[in-house]
Amino acid sequence: MTSETERLFARYGPGYKWLATLTVMLGTLSMTLATTIVNVAIPDVMGAFGIPQSKAQWLSTGYLAAMTACMLANAWALHAFGMRAAYIGAMAVFILASLAGAASPDENLIILSRVVQGAMAGIIQPLAMTVIFQVFPPRQRGLGMGIYGLGVILGPAVGPALGGVLVDWFSWRAVFYMPIPTCLLGMVCALFFSPGREPGRRRTAFDWFGFGLLCAALTLLLWGLSNGQRLGWETVSIRGALLAGLAGGALFILWQIRAAQPMLNVRIFAVPGFAAGCVVGFAYGAGLFATTYLIPLFAQEIQGFNATSAGLLLMPAGLVMAFSFPLAGVLSDRLPPHVPIGLGLLLVAWSCYHLGLADIRTGFWVLAFWIAVGRIGLGLGLPAINAGSLKTLDMQLVSQGAGAVNFSRQLGGALGVNLVSVLLDRRTAFHAEMLTQTQTAGNPLTREWMMRMEPYLAAIGVDPQARGTETFRLLGEVVYREAYTLGFQDSYLALAMFFLIALVPAWIMGRYAKR
Repeated sequence: MTSETERLFARYGPGYKWLATLTVMLGTLSMTLATTIVNVAIPDVMGAFGIPQSKAQWLSTGYLAAMTACMLANAWALHAFGMRAAYIGAMAVFILASLAGAASPDENLIILSRVVQGAMAGIIQPLAMTVIFQVFPPRQRGLGMGIYGLGVILGPAVGPALGGVLVDWFSWRAVFYMPIPTCLLGMVCALFFSPGREPGRRRTAFDWFGFGLLCAALTLLLWGLSNGQRLGWETVSIRGALLAGLAGGALFILWQIRAAQPMLNVRIFAVPGFAAGCVVGFAYGAGLFATTYLIPLFAQEIQGFNATSAGLLLMPAGLVMAFSFPLAGVLSDRLPPHVPIGLGLLLVAWSCYHLGLADIRTGFWVLAFWIAVGRIGLGLGLPAINAGSLKTLDMQLVSQGAGAVNFSRQLGGALGVNLVSVLLDRRTAFHAEMLTQTQTAGNPLTREWMMRMEPYLAAIGVDPQARGTETFRLLGEVVYREAYTLGFQDSYLALAMFFLIALVPAWIMGRYAKR
């Protein structure tokens, strides 16, 4: 515990730990609101600027990528400025970026504003874990993580629903204003309840070269993945971008090993339990953000929901997940971490499997139920990942460890959204080609498919026996809609397999857990 934290405990008493937790929860709530609230607005942004899904997904990917890179700047910002200045400064820049996003005249400025928002979120979120480890005793840190997790989850819980209402009642621009009130309240709380910079501490130089390598590697990898389907995976530009991104990542790791004051202390990954926890955190990040991206898109593009209904689809699941967090935090204090994590992974995989069976005929509450099952699984595992990973480290490494755990989870989120977007595009194109080839006279697959699609064809006024240009155009739209549905199903089934594989590092984490 630092002298600044001790001073605040002396001023506010034992209840200070709850005031500090409330302060960091407000910041986290603001960041997670911004992460998810834009997802329900993506179809409207696509329509407003005439951009494809492959570019619109950068509204989510750009935010997550910037957050991922800047999380590693957290330890330096905390050391150089103290929590109070770093927290308030990042919040102020975040508010300015939100205002710029709301006023954007084109999609490029929107994406830039989202990148700046994500960068500030990367500074703020690891601060919360560091503060909780400072103000809670070791036997209550799991509980602290669980309570703090309410802020992590309330954003995804209510964000899409609130975003949907704002989109339907006002416009997509209104979603950028939503996180501003909690940002302002968090800044006020930070003035009173956040520790300042330790007196006499020297400011260390920031590793700009390492930061530049990381940003370049992430940008090249994500750009190559998101444009591969459009430009062609065999093209020189795509292959060059992916190879350069991998090389940049390797150079970043080598630089961090040699740097006197690295952004990421790579040597902490030599602790097996911590390294396994980061791998599991990567999987959980991919699951949380990939499904949060897919679900509103599926609901609006396939089910025909409006933005409000698409947002409401996620609300029950988010609330269930939020209320499961405190219980999960207590369990992480009493059980080996691999127990709640493994159960959580199984629930998420089960949820993704059933979402992979959904189509246009699947009811609202059936979808809501299986989404809720997955969110319970995420809620069970996240506190155990955070607390279990950091418990394996010495106290002086907790700040670096918090940044690394968050970095792993956010890297999973950024790559998860990007890869699932690529998979969706590729599988949709594959199924469209296959379905088109079956639509020939006398083909038994054609008759079977037409019988299966008859309710939908009747609903949009298409007579399967009719002929004519308009009928064939509508049938072409139905073929694409069916291919799009199959693309979503394949994406969910791939996620289910991914979570089952993640049981392996969860088991390794349990072997090395500190009792």
